[in-house]
Amino acid sequence: MTNPAFVLPEAMKGIQHLLKATGQGGVPKRTLELVGLRVSQINGCAACIQGHVREARKAGETDERVMAVSAWRDTPFFDDAERAALQLAEAVTRLADRTDEPVPDAVWDAAADHYDEKQLAALLVMIGTLNLFNRFNVTIKGRADRPSWEAA
Repeated sequence: MTNPAFVLPEAMKGIQHLLKATGQGGVPKRTLELVGLRVSQINGCAACIQGHVREARKAGETDERVMAVSAWRDTPFFDDAERAALQLAEAVTRLADRTDEPVPDAVWDAAADHYDEKQLAALLVMIGTLNLFNRFNVTIKGRADRPSWEAA
């Protein structure tokens, strides 16, 4: 099946507007792409992983850091703000994994220590939008050799 966001063009316009808005939140593009990569890794969206790797490199990201995103906790390559963004991305993406406190206060507080309200909004919009798009791609078995966004 074609990605639902392309079957319903107004849906894709909405997704594009949300992603564009994240760029206006004051979070560095490199950080947004690392967050997108981590969300897509968790969700197993091969096409989105490929896209975020490509966009991260375009934004100046190094191969060393890109390859380390899945193990960010165990590497020295990320600063405290990036770690907080990656931790927030993981918590929001894995909401169902925790019944007691889906996004622990400590995770939120760490993010809020590094990002203001507008930046937090950009991170949350990015994370939520990518979770939506990942779910579309994974459901329809979108593959990295046939990225669904290239149909647009």
